[in-house]
Amino acid sequence: MTILPSQLMSDATRTEQCLTSVFGKTADATAPRLMEAMAYSALNGGKRIRAALVLGAARLAIATAKPDLSDVEEGFGDEGQGSLRVAAAFECLHAYSLIHDDLPAMDDADTRRGKPSCHVAFDEATAILAGDALQSLAFELLADPLTHADPGVRASLVVELASASGVNGMAGGQMLDLKAETRALDMDETKVMQAMKTGALIRAAVRSGGLVGGADPALMTGLDTYAVKIGLAFQIADDILDRQASAEDLGKPAGRDAEAGKASFVDFLGMDGAIDEAAKLAREAGEALHATTSYSTPELDYLLELASFIIRREF
Repeated sequence: MTILPSQLMSDATRTEQCLTSVFGKTADATAPRLMEAMAYSALNGGKRIRAALVLGAARLAIATAKPDLSDVEEGFGDEGQGSLRVAAAFECLHAYSLIHDDLPAMDDADTRRGKPSCHVAFDEATAILAGDALQSLAFELLADPLTHADPGVRASLVVELASASGVNGMAGGQMLDLKAETRALDMDETKVMQAMKTGALIRAAVRSGGLVGGADPALMTGLDTYAVKIGLAFQIADDILDRQASAEDLGKPAGRDAEAGKASFVDFLGMDGAIDEAAKLAREAGEALHATTSYSTPELDYLLELASFIIRREF
């Protein structure tokens, strides 16, 4: 029996509870509208894939460290409160990126997750500030001793997220994406752009879960390969959905990249080729994890099923 649906929902619910608690503790009466905009965007539903990857990798790391892994098969491990804070940090960073992506100067999208985008629900200035504040909150969460007692681990978490979101990660990838509106990118350039814009944060989420869970070097290598593979698979699945799904299904405008003249993996590979490539990447991601352990555990199965979910999702 698959463990993904119930555990994915549990991970999403507990991450949102953590976020709600964080917003409650950081509320400031001098800027209630800003806090409202932050909560509106960060608690506005979504799949919570990045949070699930953090928590899944943390649980696998904790389970793998146990002397007798066969004991783990009887129950699903607990990842700890620190891992939830890391998951919440990644969701804050992701929410910030969506707020700024939707702005008129970027993708100019009026809806997100089936609701008005932050700049539509509030205004552009508030949206920009809400994004900035969510980004800062993400790093505040990672640097807090409540997240991990070891300052070295906290520093590594900060570096992971900073590298994934800066000029060599998400922000740089968005810049390349904007340039693609005036110059068509080839297949290799598109892979680089998507690895930065989308894949970097997914990779950092998996690696951060491994870090907070105490993964050994061998497992970190496996987790890293898994993350790179599913990061590309995630974007290919997005490109497929952009062609096949409706705006109602996606909760945002569909077909925007095609309208802007941006080539997607569907253009390069064809629809059937894109579907096959995503499946191949998900399979290779699973093989990378299997190479790290000879045991089958619920923690391992969760990440394997998550890779399959990423390429088969309908939103």
